[in-house]
Amino acid sequence: SCCCLSRRLNQISSHDPLWKRHCKKYWLISEEEKSQRNQTWKAVFISTYCDLGRYIRYYATLKKAWDDLEKYLGQRCPRMIGSLKESVREEDLDAVEAQIGCKLPDDYRCSFRIHNGQKLVVPGLMGSMALSNHYRSEDLLDIDTAAGGFQQRLGLKQCLPLTFCIHTGLSQYMALESVEGRNKYEIFYQCPDQMARNPSAIDMFITGTSYLEWFTSYVNKVVTGGYPIIRDQIFRYVHDKECVATTGDITVSVSTSFLPELSSVHPPHYFFTYRIRIEMSKDALPEKACQLDSRYWRITNAKGDVEEVQGPGVVGEFPIISPGRVYEYTSCTTFSTTSGYMEGYYTFHCLYYKDKFFNVTIPRFHMVCPTFKVSTARMETNHNEYAVDEDEDSTDTDEYEDRRRVLDIPAPSGRCPRHT
Repeated sequence: SCCCLSRRLNQISSHDPLWKRHCKKYWLISEEEKSQRNQTWKAVFISTYCDLGRYIRYYATLKKAWDDLEKYLGQRCPRMIGSLKESVREEDLDAVEAQIGCKLPDDYRCSFRIHNGQKLVVPGLMGSMALSNHYRSEDLLDIDTAAGGFQQRLGLKQCLPLTFCIHTGLSQYMALESVEGRNKYEIFYQCPDQMARNPSAIDMFITGTSYLEWFTSYVNKVVTGGYPIIRDQIFRYVHDKECVATTGDITVSVSTSFLPELSSVHPPHYFFTYRIRIEMSKDALPEKACQLDSRYWRITNAKGDVEEVQGPGVVGEFPIISPGRVYEYTSCTTFSTTSGYMEGYYTFHCLYYKDKFFNVTIPRFHMVCPTFKVSTARMETNHNEYAVDEDEDSTDTDEYEDRRRVLDIPAPSGRCPRHT
């Protein structure tokens, strides 16, 4: 605009260092990349704008997220990086919009101009979870696979899948229109209402308000170490830095995760898994070596109801802890309320002084269900004959299975030892 006003402004607006700043700010173009193009900064900016101009609000943020992710995972999860697909063209995205009859949000389109998701492989880029005989690993779908899974059925109308787990069939969806009680571009896990006769009664666990927020917040968790890398996979455990307790030379820390694929809103059943790390200081004396004998848990739900659990060992093991050694294990719990917390202690005996026993504190850790929305189809249906006492917290796996059979509700696919 300036260059059209006067000869002097035309000269100023062509000053190359001005365009260098914009190239780096909006397109993250480096000096090396510019030299390879053998163009002025102004020419580089204009040519890039002609291709990606509609994404100028999003491109730098998403490109940085992808670059950070590739750099972080390059040494830790090379197979995962190798599964990423090259970018797609504008005409490919336009063709998908024509195919599904809905507009794709610009932040979603922009991300796929950088990487077209990944191949359907394990491990998935969007995180894994392993628990007893249950396993989940979510792939970020490429645009063609996502379009093939676009939903028009009641309950998931005009929803585009973003992820897919080949083991559980679980997906995260993005709503492309504000229908069936969803906000436009909202991202969620579907949760069939198991107490409704209407198959279109789909509750939702909300995971994001837009693609940009959903993807960049996940990447930030990964590259800052918020999610641990275990066996070349990203595990979506959240660790509260304050959730650490040290007793003598032994430190116990806890990370937690919510499992939407094993949870339901109706009936209220919220499934959480937790990963516990027990570590003895490397500076401890050798005679401090000890063995875990038993555990004690105090479990409190959101209503203040308390359950106490005590038993031998953890997950069937009696680990020995010595200076510098770390022992980790995973277990799970369920609540009929949307949140709850656990705390307790382990009882150890010294290996050098077998008659000496002591307790090690397990810090209090909280588990909170993500925000969810109740199906609009459910609100239109009378459920009196399916009424369940939501005050009762299911604290025993076998008891919970019996109750599900009475209601004729399919049992969840995963089983695990609880409160271990």
